[in-house]
Amino acid sequence: MDQPNPLPPPDLDLSDTRAARPFGGFEWMLALRYLRPRRRRWWPLSLTASLSFVGVMLGVAVLIVVMSVMNGFRHELLDRIFGLSGHVFLQPYERPLTDYRDVVGRVGSLPEVRAVFPILEGMALAAADGRSTGVMVRGMRGEDVRATPPVASNLVEGGLDGFDGQEGVAVGAELAATLRLRVGDTVSLLIPEGETTPFGTVPKQQDFPVAAVFHSKKKEYDAMVVYMPLPTAQAFYGRADDVNQIEIHLRDADAVASAREGIHRVVGRPVFMNDWRDRDRQLVGALRMERNVMFLILSLIVLVATINIMSSMVMLVKDKRADIAILRTMGTTRGAILRVFLISGSLVGALGAGGGMALGLFVAPRVDALRQLVLGRDGLSAEIYVLSRLPSLIDPMDVLIVTLSAFAAALLATLYPSWSAARTDPVETLRHG
Repeated sequence: MDQPNPLPPPDLDLSDTRAARPFGGFEWMLALRYLRPRRRRWWPLSLTASLSFVGVMLGVAVLIVVMSVMNGFRHELLDRIFGLSGHVFLQPYERPLTDYRDVVGRVGSLPEVRAVFPILEGMALAAADGRSTGVMVRGMRGEDVRATPPVASNLVEGGLDGFDGQEGVAVGAELAATLRLRVGDTVSLLIPEGETTPFGTVPKQQDFPVAAVFHSKKKEYDAMVVYMPLPTAQAFYGRADDVNQIEIHLRDADAVASAREGIHRVVGRPVFMNDWRDRDRQLVGALRMERNVMFLILSLIVLVATINIMSSMVMLVKDKRADIAILRTMGTTRGAILRVFLISGSLVGALGAGGGMALGLFVAPRVDALRQLVLGRDGLSAEIYVLSRLPSLIDPMDVLIVTLSAFAAALLATLYPSWSAARTDPVETLRHG
């Protein structure tokens, strides 16, 4: 900070109304002058102003990075869940879904719908090589199985070409390992709904060749799901050309509320309808709560930084009391003094918030590379954690909210020191000076 020298430089003409008006050149000159260090250095800010600037910058950057990682984690997790199951689910009511082809056509014409899959689901007992385990059979059309990226894009063995025209099934890698199955082997499926005899219902058992093995990266899914051609599943479960569920995949999972209205309007028959929020309510609530808690905790960093701005401005006001008194005797108004210190504090906050936004936007897309640099490539094990990398998804609205909130907090922290400076009594200050 400069030695007391409140006089304006000779090149600043105070008779110019533009320089003397509120937030004019004279006030900006004093505000910038008070932020400079006492001695000329390459860094334009004093030590206290620099510490406040760094605190706000780091707080904003950390908030942006953490919020981006939380967004990426949520997107990655939901993408894995919805890649294997839909966003909206229709089930028959009053009568079977024998008209599922018409329903699929009507719902699929909606612009917010990405795909519609008619499905026949049922439980079964799978056995092979002397081992057995419970599985969930999903009877689907071949085109729908091929349109399921976690399955079609992650085939370990075999293929899905001609899936509709064969009686083969596709099994998950975990299930294949449990039952020691490979492509070409046979798996026996047993269901309790069999033929009725005088001695009761006889369970139905049928052998199916393994046509493909997939690894969807969701362990519990790979351990129990068996994909079967829809006509084969209908014959196996004794269904008369109907399905028991229609899965609807939306273009935007968060737009499910408005999408349900459109689906209900065009479905054209009585159905039970629910969506992913109903099925994964606890998961969605946990993700939202964790995100909000992380935001509140990390906001304390910005709060501490704004308190630093307040303390630095209080010190600046105490250091410049003589300057303020001289300026007041020269005719400077209380409002001008308030605005000078308001500009000083706000400038530190604006620079810190802007620098933090730039730093956060630089680090957020590279957070996984930094993690590998610090922890190594094996820092996150896919066998232990849900994800093997740190995903990051920058939300412009989050960035805007964090940046503006930090600046607003800095502006509020500047109000009291500025008001205190404006209330300085020049007579008492110069008398006891």
